[in-house]
Amino acid sequence: MKHLDTLLAEKLLKISAIKLQPEHPFTWASGWNSPIYTDNRKTLSYPEVRSFIKVEMCRLIMENFDTPDAIAGVATGAIAMGALVADTMGLPYVYVRSTPKDHGLENLIEGNLKPGQRVVVIEDLISTGGSSLKAVEAIRAAGCEVVGMAAIFTYEFPIAVKRFKDANVEVCALSNYNSMLEAALKADYIRASDLETLKEWRRDPASWTGINNA
Repeated sequence: MKHLDTLLAEKLLKISAIKLQPEHPFTWASGWNSPIYTDNRKTLSYPEVRSFIKVEMCRLIMENFDTPDAIAGVATGAIAMGALVADTMGLPYVYVRSTPKDHGLENLIEGNLKPGQRVVVIEDLISTGGSSLKAVEAIRAAGCEVVGMAAIFTYEFPIAVKRFKDANVEVCALSNYNSMLEAALKADYIRASDLETLKEWRRDPASWTGINNA
């Protein structure tokens, strides 16, 4: 029987929510060269995958964080999935902007959080952890307790692991980079010779150029 992380990785690869191009790297918004590009918003267009993630995310939350008082999605990628999870669990829902709205009430958090509430944050993708932790800070500044973060996928970068540990945030993800590599190799999305390139990138993504790595 396949483990959840492998099963979800297969689904993400099949719908091209995860794309691998070791020989023709992508350029991220950060300027990093990368052999992988992940867009988990694509899962919303596939009802079976969308429902699978929603159900497993709810299970992940209940098993690791009990039942929180509210769910918070991180804009923009996790807004929809966060709402689906909150609706399924029958919980209040908010989402956290990357920056405050530049008009009206200038909200950073959209929705209504009450001080003292226990909140689980939903992320679609964890890379360096920077944007995720900004959302955590905003929720804590609102007087609430962040009991944990649940994500669809994580690259498991060492810098992110350290940041979450330093911020005292427990992170649980449905799938991860290593499980995805195993699934990709078995399904022939990559060759065995691509594995070292993909592993090398994850060890030091900021310095990786793709030159002589493929």
